[in-house]
Amino acid sequence: MRIKLSLFALMFSSALMGSTTVPTTPAAKVFNAWLAAYNSADLRQLEAYKETYHRHWTVQDMQNMLDDRRRTGGYAVLRIEKSEPQSITVLLQEKDSDTVNREVVEVGSGSPPASVQMSIEHDVQRPADLAIPRMTQSQVVGALGERATTLAQQDKFSGAILVAHRGNILLQRSWGKADRTIGQTNTFDTQFRIGSMNKMFTSVAVLQLAEAGKVSLDAPFGKYLTAFPNADAASHVTLRELLNHTGGTGDIFGPDFDANRDKLRSNDDYLRLYASRQLDHPPGEKFEYSNYGFILLGAVIEKVSGMSYYDYVEQHIFKPAGMSSTGSLPESDVLPRRARGYMWQTNSWVANDSTLPARGAAAGGGYSTIGDIFRFAQALQSGKLISRASLNAATQPVFHDAPTGYGYGYGFEVLDEAGLKSYGHEGGAPGMNGEVRVFADQGYLIVVLSNLDPPAAHRLVEYFSLRMPGSQ
Repeated sequence: MRIKLSLFALMFSSALMGSTTVPTTPAAKVFNAWLAAYNSADLRQLEAYKETYHRHWTVQDMQNMLDDRRRTGGYAVLRIEKSEPQSITVLLQEKDSDTVNREVVEVGSGSPPASVQMSIEHDVQRPADLAIPRMTQSQVVGALGERATTLAQQDKFSGAILVAHRGNILLQRSWGKADRTIGQTNTFDTQFRIGSMNKMFTSVAVLQLAEAGKVSLDAPFGKYLTAFPNADAASHVTLRELLNHTGGTGDIFGPDFDANRDKLRSNDDYLRLYASRQLDHPPGEKFEYSNYGFILLGAVIEKVSGMSYYDYVEQHIFKPAGMSSTGSLPESDVLPRRARGYMWQTNSWVANDSTLPARGAAAGGGYSTIGDIFRFAQALQSGKLISRASLNAATQPVFHDAPTGYGYGYGFEVLDEAGLKSYGHEGGAPGMNGEVRVFADQGYLIVVLSNLDPPAAHRLVEYFSLRMPGSQ
């Protein structure tokens, strides 16, 4: 999920590149020193900057910067948006992706300044005058393959990509290793963990039940989960609010999840762990991404259908769509084609086994292939799974963040970037990243699945979306 964030500078980093001239104000002096040190990827330069401006930074803070520098490849300065003696606002682009961020640096008086504050907005919309030129179909498909190869050679991408236009596959290719220990390579049939992309399946299941008259999207979930412990939440949060993340139901990750990770094997296990807690905010008040909300939807599906969540999506979504390689079997089950995930820790890729839930659930955690995700999108568009009216409703943004172009419908992310609208979903966690986008007006679809940390898949989806033909 990509939304606007603001964090202290030690969590994110930038590197001064390009020909934009940065002013010589006190704020710009700090900005220049910080970016030069970060861009060097040299611990000694970072330590020198720290001693001058941020003496409270820890050894781990410095390592975080080096890790982030490896992820971004550095930053190019696109534009100085605002400059005052004690403040500067800069538009930046990651060197290893097309991601644009906005950095703000504010300093106090003195030399060196008595205080330094930095913040960043991620994934802001690229200004129209800085738009990346669009390519022809053959050009962008070729460029995408070359970009993936470059990143794979740098050990920054491992996974598979599928690009299609109006049902015709234009690119289907894999890179990297599914298991680095035994040297198993990825193929386009490799099963990658897809994280929150599962939410699309949960959404479609609920919409199917709504079309059949078995649930109402505007009914509180307590109508179906009659024994739910928190009566206030159960009587006020509707299925529609769970689908669009405005129910205030909170997350599932944190200390409780870490302590019970191996015991969470079903939606019921999550319900027992979290059901008594209070809402984070009144229902409908604001958008707040809620994994627990989709666990509740999974429980509703089970209650109404009389089937386990897994059996329901298998029979009513995967089989009709021809998805024979998608599921949520436990991590303890041996699946020869399921890729092992790798997360970056202290200058190396390490297996993510210790972070995985025992089994995927309605909020995410399953696995799939690029071909199966393509078949899912095809089945959606053809009306095989839900009506076109339901799909249209699900892919209209209930929430929309104008600076980033990011929106959310009913279990689908909805994007409006560089003038092109698309829907789909991203999934990401340590050692896994996947994303699908459907550009319905232009007829394009792209699926990228990876067994590395975010944004391994996302950066390639963005690369394609900013360069693909803008017309049908």
